[in-house]
Amino acid sequence: MGFTFTTMTLNLLLLIAMVATNIISLYHLSSTLQSPKSPKPPPPVPDQLLHQLHTIRATINHLTRLQNSNPSKKSTIPSDLLLYSHLSPIASSCHNHPELLHKYMTYTPFSLCPSDSDLAESLILRGCHPLPRRRCFSQTPQKPIPPNSLPQNPFPSSLPDNAVVWDHYTCKSFDCLNRQNPNLGFQPSRDVSKFNSYKSDLDLPIHQLFQIAKAAKSVLRLGLDVGGGTGSFAAAMKLQNVTVVTTTMNVAAPNSEAVALRGLVPLHVPLQQRLPLFDGVVDLVRCGRAVNRWIPVTVLEFLLFDADRVLRGGGYLWVDHFFSKRVDLEKVYAPLIGKLGYKKVKWATGNKTDASGVKNGEVFLTALLQKPVSR
Repeated sequence: MGFTFTTMTLNLLLLIAMVATNIISLYHLSSTLQSPKSPKPPPPVPDQLLHQLHTIRATINHLTRLQNSNPSKKSTIPSDLLLYSHLSPIASSCHNHPELLHKYMTYTPFSLCPSDSDLAESLILRGCHPLPRRRCFSQTPQKPIPPNSLPQNPFPSSLPDNAVVWDHYTCKSFDCLNRQNPNLGFQPSRDVSKFNSYKSDLDLPIHQLFQIAKAAKSVLRLGLDVGGGTGSFAAAMKLQNVTVVTTTMNVAAPNSEAVALRGLVPLHVPLQQRLPLFDGVVDLVRCGRAVNRWIPVTVLEFLLFDADRVLRGGGYLWVDHFFSKRVDLEKVYAPLIGKLGYKKVKWATGNKTDASGVKNGEVFLTALLQKPVSR
C-alpha cells in the first residue's frame, strides 16, 4: 500500500511538472505570434524563468530515476567495492574481470584478510592495478623471526623461511626453490660476483659502468631495476652506495619478500603498468631478463618510453641480456630501441646457446644507452 501511494505521488509530481513546462512554452509562443511584424528580436528570457526551467527539468530527471529504480532488489556487489568506487577511481581493466574482482573484494571488513595473494597476482597481471583497497588485516607468518635476525648483508648465505606466508606456493621453503632452480636468486650468496665479472661482451660489470659514467662526467645515485627478480642487481649497487628499487612480481615464488629480506625495496608492479616514479628522477634504468621477446611489441614500446620518462637527461638505460630471434632483433627490436634517440655507449649481441635458443635462432642483446641531456 505504501509503495502504491509513493508511485502515485511521483506520477502526480511528474504530471504537474510537465503541465508547468507546457504552460511556459505556450506563453512564449503566444508572445511571439502577437507581434509577427516586429523587426526586434524577442526579449531575452529572464534569469528567474531560466532558473525555474532548470529546476523543473532537474526534478523530472530525479523523479524518473527514483521511479525506475527497484528498491526491493538488493545489490550483489560487495559493499566495500561500492564504497571504494566512490572514494577512488578503479582501473578500467578491473571491470573486464568482474568475477575475479568480485571474489577479491568479498571479505569480512575489519577482520583477517583472506589468503588470496594468488588472486591479487592474477588481477594485477591482467591490468587491474592498482588493486582496490580493502579494510582487513594482512596475514603475517605463523612463526615470525625476531627483527635482529633479519639479514644485514644484501648477499646472505640464506633467507629465513619464517618471513614468508607460503600458502599459495608449491615450495614451502627457500631451499626447495633453490633445488628446483638454483638460478632464481633465492640463495643470494651465489650472486655476489654476478655483476662484477666479465665472461663475454654481453656482460657489463658494475665497475665498468661506473667508469663509463665518470668519463661522461655523470653520476649514478638512484636507479630502477625493471623485472629484477630477487634484487641481486640492487644489492650489488647498494654495496656501491647507490639506491636501486626493484620491480618484481610474486609469480610462483615470493620474489618481493626475498628482495625486502635483503634490505632492499621491492615494487610490486607488472611490466605493463606505468612506473610509479616521477619524471626525470633516476640516473639509471636497467631492464633485466624479464624484459624479453615474450612481451608484446606495443607493450615493450610503452615500457621503453616510460623508462625514458623517469630517466633524467644524461641518464642511462641498460638493456641487459634481452633475448629474441635474430631476425626480429634486426627488423623489430633494434628499430624500436632506436626510436628513443639515445647514444649507443655499448651494443653487443651473442647467440643464446640453450635448447630453446638454438631451436628458435635466438640471440642476446646487451645495450647501454645514454639519454640526451636535453631535447
